[in-house]
Amino acid sequence: MSNPNKVALFWLTTAAGAVLFVTFQLFFYVNDFLRVQGATPAITFEPSVLWMFSAFYGSWIVTVLFALIGTRRTQWVALVLGSMLVVLNTLGGISDGLRDGWHVAFSAVFFIALPGVFAIAATWRGIKPQDKW
Repeated sequence: MSNPNKVALFWLTTAAGAVLFVTFQLFFYVNDFLRVQGATPAITFEPSVLWMFSAFYGSWIVTVLFALIGTRRTQWVALVLGSMLVVLNTLGGISDGLRDGWHVAFSAVFFIALPGVFAIAATWRGIKPQDKW
């Protein structure tokens, strides 16, 4: 497998982890909401906020596409954009975990940060100049 494909696969795995995290977080919230029989306030969003969530999580695929192009410039874009997404999603998950429980924070670290570190490392390895000694 060529290097751009390998790097794109790392970013795609991280994007899938972010989707899994959000899915599990919603399940955790619904489970807690049902356990206390609706005593916690329901979360509602305006349509404009829902579009923001879609755009934010949709930007993961942009990172994958830039990594797949494979030029040095697009690898840098994938590295910067992907690193920001990993950091923002992980910090958001950890802050949600402080509010909702350790299992949410663990899920953020396991599903987003762990594959994100591997994706960042693979991208960096693809960008740095190869020393021919």
